[in-house]
Amino acid sequence: MGLFSRHKPKIKVQTTKKDGFSGWVKCADCQELIHASEIQKNLHCCPKCNHHYRLSALQRIHLLADPESFVEWGTELQPSDPLQFKDTEAYSERLKIAQTKSGRSEAAAVGTCRVHGIHIALGVLDFTFMAGSMGSVVGERLTLMIERAIQQELPVVIVSASGGARMQESILSLMQMAKTSAALAKLSEAHLPYISILTNPTTGGVTASFASLGDVIIAEPDALIAFAGPRVVEQTIGQKLPPGAQKSEFLLEKGMVDCIVDRHQLKDRLALILHYLTGNERTFEDDEENLRMLCGTKSSHLPQKLKELLATAEAIVKTAGHSR
Repeated sequence: MGLFSRHKPKIKVQTTKKDGFSGWVKCADCQELIHASEIQKNLHCCPKCNHHYRLSALQRIHLLADPESFVEWGTELQPSDPLQFKDTEAYSERLKIAQTKSGRSEAAAVGTCRVHGIHIALGVLDFTFMAGSMGSVVGERLTLMIERAIQQELPVVIVSASGGARMQESILSLMQMAKTSAALAKLSEAHLPYISILTNPTTGGVTASFASLGDVIIAEPDALIAFAGPRVVEQTIGQKLPPGAQKSEFLLEKGMVDCIVDRHQLKDRLALILHYLTGNERTFEDDEENLRMLCGTKSSHLPQKLKELLATAEAIVKTAGHSR
């Protein structure tokens, strides 16, 4: 071999690009590269900017409900295509695709669960099922949940993530706005609390009905909450909307929502609110037990004056809790 001969370098050249997901994603908000496992461990929030990604109905239930406490209702109610609607494809086909994609029969999951031990009726909209749109079955499941909550004297919590009423069901979908609102009016008459949780996005007929009727309205950070989206509004009024308009922080400033709660604190804050709204009876039961211990006697033998004071205080707090 000559002094200046060259050896071909032994470099392996990859001629075809490998397909598949590497696990790295670019945050939709801060544009930083983050591994998907980090986002998943962080309750599907960006660990760098705290951008809240959407959760499925099952993920939301796992976030809020105590382990193995959720009992689902209304699964016998299944969607159909009464109008034989067809746009670019038949509605019946869209339903099949949505059911396969989401793993659910409809966009609403309803039932009962416990939140830090407090028994509630819980409804969750799943955006992966036709953008969480409200059709006849969604409205019926939510109404069923509210009516059963009244029978069982349970507070109601509904988590919304929706594009609004389902256009493929036309007027049948719009009727659900009135039906769910009427059911919530009965819940109010029964002096039972309703807490509405708004997530990104909550729009259209859902915002215009049950999502905005909560006794307490909680929003996740930076959530789009509106009847019509910003582009549609700007085209309609011919003006540019203020920065951040229709986001939860803007709506908190204007008084439409009561508080914005980070997903990491959502369960604890929800339990705290539920305790304040429903804990009066339990508090007075505890007080009666404390009086028994103080007096060293059974409840039936409490001094008459103490029993009268306890009954009066309980009546005052119950009246205050039932006022609207």
